[in-house]
Amino acid sequence: MTFDNIEDGAIVFIDANVFIYHFTGTSSECTQLLAHCESGRLHGVTSALVLAEACHRLMTIEAVERKLVPAGNVVRKLTRRPDLIRQLSTYETAIESIPAMGIEVSGLSWEIVMNGLRLQRRYGLLTNDSLIVSAMLHSGIRLLATADRRLAAIDEIETVMPTISAD
Repeated sequence: MTFDNIEDGAIVFIDANVFIYHFTGTSSECTQLLAHCESGRLHGVTSALVLAEACHRLMTIEAVERKLVPAGNVVRKLTRRPDLIRQLSTYETAIESIPAMGIEVSGLSWEIVMNGLRLQRRYGLLTNDSLIVSAMLHSGIRLLATADRRLAAIDEIETVMPTISAD
């Protein structure tokens, strides 16, 4: 299912790649989805973990785009140069704007983490992906906006994807 098929009033959990595609200008569909959350047409929810992931990825993208480090092993290069990290700020401004888009941010509990581990074993998910699904189920949310096709295999949720998808 694509973003266009989401019914008005739906509660949608938003994955990090949707924020990243929006802030990098990669997907107008992701921008439109977030605009629907901001207008109240959709109820957008994400987790602090997703925001941390988006923050980290946007920071590395900014470092490469500003030519502070070359592409490839960006995290290692930034780790060795904290002075470069201090020069970055666009990613921070982007992350700070997310609540103003009408996006509700949920936290993680011990229960969510433990259920995430069970989901990880059941589906062979990476840790962050299992915690996203667990947080969704804990909140009673079944609809996930993501560009990650692997999450479409999870029985308990339904995914909606932009036409640009990550494998």
